[in-house]
Amino acid sequence: MEQETLSFDVYHPQPLMIVISGPSGVGKDAVVKAMQARGLPIHFVVTMTSRAPREDEVHGVDYFFTSRENFEAMIRQNEFIEYAMVYQDYKGVPKPQIREALASGLDVLLRVDVQGAAALKKLCPEALLIFLIPDNQEEWLERLCNRRTETPESLALRVSTAREEMKQLPNFDYVVVNAQHRLDEAVDTIVDIINAEHHRVHPRRICL
Repeated sequence: MEQETLSFDVYHPQPLMIVISGPSGVGKDAVVKAMQARGLPIHFVVTMTSRAPREDEVHGVDYFFTSRENFEAMIRQNEFIEYAMVYQDYKGVPKPQIREALASGLDVLLRVDVQGAAALKKLCPEALLIFLIPDNQEEWLERLCNRRTETPESLALRVSTAREEMKQLPNFDYVVVNAQHRLDEAVDTIVDIINAEHHRVHPRRICL
């Protein structure tokens, strides 16, 4: 009787599009920077924005900073995977970064606001969406106030917007708590999620 040959050649991880999002002040930037510091084999997408850089921000590292006029010209030329108007300024993800990284076999990680995550999910249903939340409301409000980059009016707008953004949590795949002084725990959880996703029997297929 002829014996059936079993194939064990089934583990070929597909590159993921990982979307890190959450309400304003939850620490998205801190989480992404901590992941970069670990030297993970991930392409970290740099978002473009029309706002001016803050004192400690570096062009090409934190954001690509550009003028509103140039950003709008790029919109007309369809050069963004997604973009949105956020607190009176544009933010968007240029297309070439994503496609080149995926073609190389690297996972791609994007740090976007909740609006941007919704747009990416519509464009790429197989994207992996991770929603960051603070440990509690008091801690989150303290983070926002400690930024000292907001006027009272803009702070009130951020708080109001963030409360609405929290309602979008059910549209995400995973939720991760980014508690004060426990950044490494949040990053460990995200890395575990990514590793688990790479071991799915039916992997996500990213098409752009």
